[in-house]
Amino acid sequence: MRDEDAARALLSARAVRERARQMLRLCQDDRLAHWRLDRSKLPDVADFTLSVMRDNYPDLDIPFHARWRHFAAGGRDRWSSIAARGAWKDAAARARAEFDLAIVSVLLDAGAGGRWRYREADGALSSRSEGLAIASLDMFAAGLFSADASDPLRADAERLATIDARALATGFQVHCDNPLVGLAGRVDLLNRLGRACLAAPDVFARNDGARPGGLFGVLAAPSLPADAILAAVLAHLGPIWPSRLSLAGVALGDTWRHPQIRADDATDGLIPFHKLSQWLSYSLIEPLQRAGVEVVDIDGLTGLPEYRNGGLFVDFGALAPKNVEAARAQQTVDSLFVVEWRALTVALLDEIAGLVRAKLNLTAAQLPLARVLEGGTWAAGRRIAAQSRADGSPPLDIVSDGTVF
Repeated sequence: MRDEDAARALLSARAVRERARQMLRLCQDDRLAHWRLDRSKLPDVADFTLSVMRDNYPDLDIPFHARWRHFAAGGRDRWSSIAARGAWKDAAARARAEFDLAIVSVLLDAGAGGRWRYREADGALSSRSEGLAIASLDMFAAGLFSADASDPLRADAERLATIDARALATGFQVHCDNPLVGLAGRVDLLNRLGRACLAAPDVFARNDGARPGGLFGVLAAPSLPADAILAAVLAHLGPIWPSRLSLAGVALGDTWRHPQIRADDATDGLIPFHKLSQWLSYSLIEPLQRAGVEVVDIDGLTGLPEYRNGGLFVDFGALAPKNVEAARAQQTVDSLFVVEWRALTVALLDEIAGLVRAKLNLTAAQLPLARVLEGGTWAAGRRIAAQSRADGSPPLDIVSDGTVF
């Protein structure tokens, strides 16, 4: 295989899943430097996940894991109230606005830090992912990302390309007593997003000026598989990510090195995750469905390797660090410690989904991974963290610049 073709093959959920399973096999053989697997704990993880699912969704009518859930935190469907104000000429116009919102909001959704909080106009206080989501929604509704004051519910490329830290800090209510981790990284991502949209008018300026929502036109079809959403996100939004690894001129995004990952081509030693891109892909499913697109094979995407999903396995002891001191120390995202943990998280989420389905006698079509994540492992990871530590923090301390988690 040509190096360029091999590189592009890494830009897929299939590659994420295949290489994560390779890491799991290494762990099962006790060949990893940093982690051990205790399979006897996985049924406990599945039972706890199922109990959380039943608490959160007693009828098991679980929506997809997506940014839209955070906009409805506390049982308030904020976006529906805002969308009702929009003068949508057709379903596609609303879908483009929802793409604008989802893309911008997901790019702003990285670790906030334990001290940051967001206060809504009614005084409600939130933090972490929900706080970041609600803050970004309020900024969107106020027209912060629009270049047209008469049409606030949009994100224009020219505005995104020039938005600065002061504007974003104000929107996030950042001050010395309310610090937000990775603010500069978030600003840089929005600037890169704007420039990427301006540089590809054939993709992003098909209908109504250059904007992230132009990506809807690329995906609008009677039916498409979920991994086609990820393929489009990686192909057209890939340039926004800071340059880390590249191969044959192809930027590899959320891809990292691990010496034990084997391939018979130039991608030997590389493992992709595409966490934020997959989170975004999950979050674009519902706007597509509302616009009449049938999205199939939801399980073509993978579980998301981040604090809550991955922390669930650590807090239950299913994944145990070989060096306890390493687990207590700050780790960087490119460390073998973190790369192994993230890969094992992806592989084990598939297993937990299977165990939960077996307990409920449901098929993958009836209970896709996206619902297990939402119901689900992400919420279970947060709950066990709250039970394990007074501040509810994840079990690992990972240095992030706001562009990975």
